[in-house]
Amino acid sequence: APARQVSGLAEQLEERLFHLYGLHNELIQERLQELAEVMERVGQAEAELRQICRTVEAAYRDLCL
Repeated sequence: APARQVSGLAEQLEERLFHLYGLHNELIQERLQELAEVMERVGQAEAELRQICRTVEAAYRDLCL
């Protein structure tokens, strides 16, 4: 009987670990998705800043030349 108990406990533990692993995996996927979205926004902000710099450079040239 003890062997059967141990086997049952091991199965329960395995199921619980599988469940935890699944939850953990989902969390990691969500974090990666959030990171991708943040990186995209950073890229957009960089593009806007470059555009602003070009505009300022052009205005500066027009004023000084």
